[in-house]
Amino acid sequence: MRESNDLLRQIDADRGLATLLADSFEFNVRRKMADESPWLSSGLPLEGIAGDFTGGMFYLCGNVESSRPVVYASSEGDAGIIAADLREALALIIGLPYWRDVLKYSAGGDLSAMKLAADFLCRDMIANRPSIAAEKSWVAETLGIRLEPHSVLMARLHMAVKSAGSDFSFVDETGEYGGLFGQFSPSHNRSWQ
Repeated sequence: MRESNDLLRQIDADRGLATLLADSFEFNVRRKMADESPWLSSGLPLEGIAGDFTGGMFYLCGNVESSRPVVYASSEGDAGIIAADLREALALIIGLPYWRDVLKYSAGGDLSAMKLAADFLCRDMIANRPSIAAEKSWVAETLGIRLEPHSVLMARLHMAVKSAGSDFSFVDETGEYGGLFGQFSPSHNRSWQ
């Protein structure tokens, strides 16, 4: 939809914003891999819009005229819908910058495990990056995105990942990707005990 394109243009046009999104939130609009040709089992088109530090990619799926959910595909062969549209995805990425690890330690999609992991991850992030709260506020305000409580963001993420059916199976030249819910529980991370 038009709003997704407007948000992407705004990020692309503001070097400071694009740099902070890339460095602090792992959403790098300059790291698009146009030479890949992944697809969804439904046949809906995918448009690569950003990459992360590890080689993962963010995609808008569907036609420009329709609502375009955001699909994330990791470099480790996991993929799925993370948000209903780009604005919702950016709210997640900014408000819960460790969302990938929340999914990794979700014990197969258990929302209570996700909440416990988020508590530990939030503590670790604040200790390692004390400026994160100010960075979140600035990016959210610049993009006109409301910062939601972690519980809202996790519930939305959980629902998006859980509700994506087989039509949203992500496939590339290496084969079909697995889902985003990791099998680890927070107890598997020894530093959190």
